[in-house]
Amino acid sequence: MTLPTPGVHGPIGAPSAWVMRVAAQWPAGATVVDVACGHGRHARVLAAAGHRVTGVDRDAAALAALAAAAPDVETVVHDLEGVGWPFGARTFDVVVVTNYLHRALFASLLGAVAPGGWYVHETFAAGNERFGRPSSPDFLLRPGELLEVVRGTLRVLAFEDVEVREPTPACVQRIVARRL
Repeated sequence: MTLPTPGVHGPIGAPSAWVMRVAAQWPAGATVVDVACGHGRHARVLAAAGHRVTGVDRDAAALAALAAAAPDVETVVHDLEGVGWPFGARTFDVVVVTNYLHRALFASLLGAVAPGGWYVHETFAAGNERFGRPSSPDFLLRPGELLEVVRGTLRVLAFEDVEVREPTPACVQRIVARRL
């Protein structure tokens, strides 16, 4: 599935199969924060499924396009790397992060998971440099890093550290964890 995007950016890629598979388990009307959401490939689909979605990104133009296409998605323009976590002590039933890594946010991301809530993170991992960008270790997870991040805080339900071929070749880590 490709979602249209107004403007010069062209189509949005399909939502992550990893995210969509676990989304089927979330309660109806769950509060979801889509971190570094860009044009909202996940926010749009999750809002259409009846979840209460907040998308946060520093790209005001991308969020304006998201708000125009999905007016039920709350959008927050915020520089996560320059200013930090914008939500204070606010918690969400689900925290979704895809194709984004800013290690300084890990504590805030985990702290934003409500009791009984879900943490779903999927991003590039070491080894991806042979496929192109990102290639800097600053933007690639170290082996087992997501497991280490949640250890002692959340219960891991699924974890993968794999090389994928679709939608494009990449090395990724992905985790689904819950606060029980």
